[in-house]
Amino acid sequence: MSMPQDGRNSMPTTTSLAYFPKKTQTQTLLNQLPAPQRPVAIAVYGFTDQTGQFKPSAQGQTLSRAVTQGAGSMLVKALQDAGNRNWFTVVERERLDNLLKERQIIGEMRKRYLGEQEVDPNALPALLFAGVLLEGGIVGYDTNTVTGGAGAAFLGIGARTEYRQDTVTVYLRAVSVRTGEVLANVTASKTIASQALGASAFKFVAFRELLEAEAGITSNEPDQVALQQAIEKAVYGLVLEGVELDLWRFDDMSAAQSLLAAYRAERDGVYDASDIQKAVKRAGSLTALTVVDGEKDKDRRDGS
Repeated sequence: MSMPQDGRNSMPTTTSLAYFPKKTQTQTLLNQLPAPQRPVAIAVYGFTDQTGQFKPSAQGQTLSRAVTQGAGSMLVKALQDAGNRNWFTVVERERLDNLLKERQIIGEMRKRYLGEQEVDPNALPALLFAGVLLEGGIVGYDTNTVTGGAGAAFLGIGARTEYRQDTVTVYLRAVSVRTGEVLANVTASKTIASQALGASAFKFVAFRELLEAEAGITSNEPDQVALQQAIEKAVYGLVLEGVELDLWRFDDMSAAQSLLAAYRAERDGVYDASDIQKAVKRAGSLTALTVVDGEKDKDRRDGS
């Protein structure tokens, strides 16, 4: 059964064994980002569900949330995936109390058993502080943005298909710790596709002999995977938006001009996401072009 592109290389296979999920296409884009001039120290205190929506069911609304509550962990993972851990130095802030308690225990133990009045900075150095805070959250989860289906039957034999699409949207902004200024902000969305296929037969094959059969299959794109891709896309956009605003820079700016041009085209609606992914894939398989002066080339052909 064919499914719309969901950002993965393939849908997860059904297996009784634990497995590592395949990389999403947006995760691959993050890994392929060129190296920065220097890493950016960044902190994430939380990335919350701001939709307030609960998961719907056939019997009505349930007490379960429509989206995962672990988006902060996904954001930290996406930040570390950027440039294969070269772009951001992520400091722990979401569970800061646990970190401070553990450091306090170390200080108390060294004071009690080693007699230290002040903790040796070589044993317990100062915490790394962040220059940039990341704020935002999941700001939208729209269900049934697209629905449809089709079916046909002839002489008791028929087939049908149904389709449904939801959309999840995330918002991400970078804030300067020194001034409190909002440096850059991006919004990214991802569709969540569900598709069902079925076939049935209801036919008399002989006198008093009735054939009745029905089969079907349903495929639902995981909500968590869709949210992960939206967050990865937002981080990818934040990196390029920051480069465009001169907040940070690639180590080789000339080699990154094609990425910036593709990002601007997608952001401004000239191309869509699939066009950008195809362009990045083609760029990785092509050699550099040699640009020649047209007038000099003409003179060379004329023998002058």
